[in-house]
Amino acid sequence: MPIVKFHLVDRDICDEQIEQIVEQATAIYADVLDSPIDRIRVFIELHAPNLCGVGGKLVSRGGPNAPFFEFIVLKGRTVAQRQAIAARFTDMLVSVLHVNKSDVRGNCFTVEAENWCIAGELASEVRKAEIEARAANQ
Repeated sequence: MPIVKFHLVDRDICDEQIEQIVEQATAIYADVLDSPIDRIRVFIELHAPNLCGVGGKLVSRGGPNAPFFEFIVLKGRTVAQRQAIAARFTDMLVSVLHVNKSDVRGNCFTVEAENWCIAGELASEVRKAEIEARAANQ
């Protein structure tokens, strides 16, 4: 279920950087949440510099490149896990995009398991079935 969307300015960003962000964000989620990689989704949304403003100034007119990310986790993940994800996503963006850490912003959304769907089924039911299957195998 882990999903992250990075909102980035479409200026001076190459495919290699996009690939690094996808790979590193996936690794961060997998590490912090102990999540299987195949469940992790990373989306990158590029925005034209003339459509992005920071501090009242368009990026196309000298405003800073200030990435923003939104990530989703199921309710029940700890504050420490959410903070670790936010910190590591921020550090990763600073490293890959060479932006100022103070310009990076992010938001975490928590979702109730009964409000999230996996393959058309509620996550609460999928999780219940996984827990029961693990118990049966022990």
